Amino acid sequence: MRANVNALSEIKQRIASLKGNNINLSVNRGRKKIDNLKGFIENIYPSVFTFLTEEKSRETFSYFDVLCGIVTLD
Repeated sequence: MRANVNALSEIKQRIASLKGNNINLSVNRGRKKIDNLKGFIENIYPSVFTFLTEEKSRETFSYFDVLCGIVTLD
């Protein structure tokens, strides 16, 4: 359990360091559907972060999504 807490805090720090930078984000939506998004991390909150795509669409993801591999940052 302690390892997950440390991993989660490392993920939060990594995402905070990428805030405002242009990045590629891959989201596994299930059933072999993977969305590749380009944009930047707009805001960081205690449980989630928001991602603004180039098409001006706002997506919200949890840090746990990154930990589980549903969301990957390139």
